[in-house]
Amino acid sequence: MHTTKKAATTTLIVHPRLKKRAAEEDGYGANSYGQRSRLEEARGLAAAINLNVLHAEIVNIAKPNPATYLGEGTVERLGIFIKENAVELAVVDGHLSPGQQRNLEKAWNAKVIDRTGLILEIFGARARTREGQLQVELAHLSYQKSRLVRSWTHLERQRGGFGFLGGPGETQIEIDRRLIGERIVRLKKEIETVTRTRGLHREARRRIPYPIVALVGYTNAGKSTLFNTLTSSNVVAMDQLFATLDPTMRQLKLPSGRTVILSDTVGFVSDLPHELVAAFRATLEEVLEADVVVHVRDIAHPESEAQKRDVEDVLKQLGVEADANNPVIEALNKIDLLSADDRRAITASAGRGPYQVALSALTGKGTDRLLDIIDYELGRRRKTLDVTVPLEDGETIAWLYRRGEVLNRTDDETAARFSVLLDAADTARLEKRGIPTQRAAE
Repeated sequence: MHTTKKAATTTLIVHPRLKKRAAEEDGYGANSYGQRSRLEEARGLAAAINLNVLHAEIVNIAKPNPATYLGEGTVERLGIFIKENAVELAVVDGHLSPGQQRNLEKAWNAKVIDRTGLILEIFGARARTREGQLQVELAHLSYQKSRLVRSWTHLERQRGGFGFLGGPGETQIEIDRRLIGERIVRLKKEIETVTRTRGLHREARRRIPYPIVALVGYTNAGKSTLFNTLTSSNVVAMDQLFATLDPTMRQLKLPSGRTVILSDTVGFVSDLPHELVAAFRATLEEVLEADVVVHVRDIAHPESEAQKRDVEDVLKQLGVEADANNPVIEALNKIDLLSADDRRAITASAGRGPYQVALSALTGKGTDRLLDIIDYELGRRRKTLDVTVPLEDGETIAWLYRRGEVLNRTDDETAARFSVLLDAADTARLEKRGIPTQRAAE
């Protein structure tokens, strides 16, 4: 049957510039961006769900209007534009109270969502796994609880619906706080079950076990492209904010022959809604479990340093903080977009530090050095062990030379005694072979 594709939702974006933004707003890195960059980021967020942005502008306000957030004159002026251009959706790139949202909708006769609502909408469109969908729904409901009337009905009709609260027939229903509260309780129980299952999977990996290397970074920094390049995988990689929402994992062989699990995670964004940090904590647990964290940065972005601070802020919220024992490796991505002079300067600067590498995930240039650094970091964490292997077990003896660094070996009539450097993963693997290990005396 032939179906007509619906036109993209006509959209207006307003980025309010507060004189005391850092003091007025909560959130990560709220004041770290130039206003023009923040407006462009809002455009990118809208493009991520194929909204048709007719107009985007920065509006100066001394302080938020309690009724509409924006000033009366701005509300009136934009209302005329919305009416004349048949704008269906207005995005206010700030945090609106439920009352402000409703008042703007009445004034403009159009759907209004704020930055949190827009990001939730993107997460709803992108989530693929059962866990991701549950987390999105929980975040959505927690956000909607104080708003009573659902804010996504228009966009759901446009896209065919995500089904936050059931089938398409339910998308027009106004759901009160009690029903939302009950649904939240059920969701949390279901998420606990899914999280336990993920925990079992993690335990299984520990028993194999392989070290986990997690890719983190600002959204659109190129994590998925790097993931694909390193693993020859086909994870979705596009020039789009929030292209990846569910962690994807693949095995990866390092130059030493060591196998690791590479994990691609959701991208961070400045001023990330608190609802999402809490709701996606389970999704981001791969970062907490990681043996090595690689921070992928878009070094060609004009706000690369600010993006770095935003990512570090979110990681701190999750309890991940770099130190001498657990450094975060910085992958300075997209050097192919730099001028020749800038590329040489960045590459030379990165080469001076042990945990920084300039690369292009797209062309593969520099990725060999990244793998060497990961290898080095995992190797640095190896412990010296005393191991005794029966001489007839030639397979295990060969394995020790292949997987570890043999510091000393003495043989008697029945056994070979080794002093060998092994990491935690290979130590567990050796013990699975039935060979006991003992930490060498310091």
